[in-house]
Amino acid sequence: MDDPLAGTFGRADVDPDRRRALIRATFEGVARRYDLMNDLMSLGIHRGWKDRFVRDADPRPGEIALDLGGGTGDVAFRIARRGATVSVVDPSASMMDVGRARPGGENIGWIEAEAESLPLPDASADLVTIAFGIRNVTRLDVALAEIHRVLKPGGRFFCLEFSRARWWLRPFYEAWSRTAIPILGTVVSGRTEAYRYLIESIGRFPDQPTFADLVGRAGFEAVAWDDLSFGIAAIHRGRKPARRP
Repeated sequence: MDDPLAGTFGRADVDPDRRRALIRATFEGVARRYDLMNDLMSLGIHRGWKDRFVRDADPRPGEIALDLGGGTGDVAFRIARRGATVSVVDPSASMMDVGRARPGGENIGWIEAEAESLPLPDASADLVTIAFGIRNVTRLDVALAEIHRVLKPGGRFFCLEFSRARWWLRPFYEAWSRTAIPILGTVVSGRTEAYRYLIESIGRFPDQPTFADLVGRAGFEAVAWDDLSFGIAAIHRGRKPARRP
């Protein structure tokens, strides 16, 4: 299967290196207002999605967790509160600077890196999460292979991402996304194009069964997903096979 993201930036066709640079610039530009915009764009619903996501991932005391594309630490702080040792891995230093400045930021690791090239040993993490970040990687297959590599045998992968809403909801959701969100982006952050990209990238991302198939092809077992808010978002999961005796 051709990678659905590698040659795109929103609706535009670009080479992979250009995509990588544009995405990094996008998040550097919106870092200070990113969390506020998430509240406005989702009407606050993303907070409940993330609470459910971390409950399902079930981080435990003593575990090592990585939150890829973790930005300002929204998910990582939730993981830390459950007793796991967690590091955010993100290519945007500006996003992570916002997270470091939060109360408790000193208790989280902050690693500037991309999901496709994780500076971590093989089999070093019990849990890898990524929330609303997988569609911003350049090569899905490489990112999934890296996630598989750094997980311990039996380790868990959880991904929260926008997906395909139910057919009856899709026209209303798409109309909101195309019109209201770029306007909010302009008013709140002054970065209309950044939020236009974020919305267009949702349309480029594979639907639930297609992404689940990619996760399975990367070597994960027990692959499944649960829809949230009638499919507007979905929680995907997989497990790295345990070593055989």
